[in-house]
Amino acid sequence: MSIEPDDIVFANVTVIDGSGDEERYLANVIVRGEKIQEIQRSKEDLTTQARSIGARCIDGENGNWILCPGFIDMHAHSDLSLLHTPSHEAKITQGVTTEVVGQDGISYSPVNDECMQRIRVQVAGWNGNPQEPKDFFSRWRSVKEYLDVLDDQKIATNVAYLVPQGNLRMLAMGYDSGKATTKQIQQMKEQLQISLEEGAVGMSSGLTYVPGMFADGEELAQLLEVVHEAKGYYCPHTRSYGKGAMEAYAEMIDLARRTKCRLHLTHATLNFGDNAGRANEFMTMVDEGIKAGVEITMDTYPYLPGSTTLAALLPSWAAASGDLQTVLRDPDTFEKLRHQSLVTGTDGCHGCRLEWETIEIAGVQNPDLKSCVGKTIEEIGKAQGKDPFEVFIDLLVRDNQATLILQHVGHEQNVRAIMQHPKHCGGSDGILTASKPHPRGWGTFTRYLGHYGRDLEKGKSRMITKPPSVETNGTEDEYEPVEPCKIFQGGLEEAVAHLTSRAARVIGIEHSRGLVKVGMQADLCLFDPSIVSDKATFANPTQASLGIRSVLVNGQFALDEGKPTGKRAGSTIRRHVGGDVW
Repeated sequence: MSIEPDDIVFANVTVIDGSGDEERYLANVIVRGEKIQEIQRSKEDLTTQARSIGARCIDGENGNWILCPGFIDMHAHSDLSLLHTPSHEAKITQGVTTEVVGQDGISYSPVNDECMQRIRVQVAGWNGNPQEPKDFFSRWRSVKEYLDVLDDQKIATNVAYLVPQGNLRMLAMGYDSGKATTKQIQQMKEQLQISLEEGAVGMSSGLTYVPGMFADGEELAQLLEVVHEAKGYYCPHTRSYGKGAMEAYAEMIDLARRTKCRLHLTHATLNFGDNAGRANEFMTMVDEGIKAGVEITMDTYPYLPGSTTLAALLPSWAAASGDLQTVLRDPDTFEKLRHQSLVTGTDGCHGCRLEWETIEIAGVQNPDLKSCVGKTIEEIGKAQGKDPFEVFIDLLVRDNQATLILQHVGHEQNVRAIMQHPKHCGGSDGILTASKPHPRGWGTFTRYLGHYGRDLEKGKSRMITKPPSVETNGTEDEYEPVEPCKIFQGGLEEAVAHLTSRAARVIGIEHSRGLVKVGMQADLCLFDPSIVSDKATFANPTQASLGIRSVLVNGQFALDEGKPTGKRAGSTIRRHVGGDVW
């Protein structure tokens, strides 16, 4: 085995290659430059040889440490945090080396000046709204310019981008809720084609968010034909995850069937009371679509609560106005808003009524509202002696609709069942900018490996899924005995495949990432399978994971002996229209 002074050598490690097909094996792995140079399946101890010539050697201690591909986050909201917080410790410390951004049909390119201003306010709860430096948002408008800014500034992880369908509609017709004309659809298609040519890997939709939600099936179908022609994939946030979830999934599968476009159902959870115990029904629908020739994959996060902006719960007619003050000043529209929120349900809340005891404030932009963070709207109402609906409206107005929330509406059996599906991948849906964000931003991938991949099989469960008011403080006491349950029948080999090679195939990077294989990019994660776990909780959501020792991004240490290095070796992943990715 030839070792050179600048090599990185992982000696005596257990390799889980990410394929899900091959059992783990003991090996020495040499990284040279950005690539995996050599893999030696041997018990030979290379530590002395490597160190004698000055090569960096990480001792796997006779296979106690597992080396696997870096994890791929199929649903990230790091669009701005990669720029304003470039160390990106939330993702690096849990082994993530590649992320897909541009999610949920609305992001920061392609845009014009007017769109950029509206979008900054609309998704401030997801990504913040940096005011400094003054030119932060002036550096790009197109997809190419945005990707160039990421590369020029240097980023911690690799990043792929989805063209947001809401942006396309906004550029063509603003926030008009009407049916798009033939000319407007053609304009959307042309902008989509340009954005795909500039490197985007597919298109996302946010079909409960304005303005993307106003697109009908025919408008979406014409856009999907463009995506299919470019060999990209479609990643929809569907029209409902609540009362109309099954119908919404069926619509997306039918669209993919008609257009032959690859379909990736993002954060494919079944939340809200209407969907308790319906995971098998959903997976049967997916399997029938696959048998009919539709290419379908999905991602989920391994938690019960969801997270979005408080403003997202508004009915679409109120959200589209862009001026909540005008809505509130008119008595008739105000009463309409109250009735839909409390009685009939809103399309922004997936057809469900707003349940104040489930809506927890996770982050605010207005510093005067910081005392609300960590409390449910019901709790705030009781403390202030106010009707919860009044609290809801007051927060929206005073925080300029930028409030981030958690919604405690998930179902554990649905989570467990869906993550076992053979087309499942990992996606954090992680929002990183709030003062008390969802812990999935810091713990998703280690939670898959630790809680679901190891602890449930041993008959213990972390209490993180319980409401925040009864959550413990992050010690061993937060484990409780449960009936042993094996989630991943293929063990850690299968769990790692969910998070690596499966996701790489969706993006189109399976020839360069997602496997521990000679010639692949050296995006690697070294972890201790006995202790790897998420430490982020709802009470303390920004704690780094336990058991991740080393993370390499393109052959450079982003995490070294458990500590972030600050190196930013990531790059943008761009698709040629012919389908190739580099």
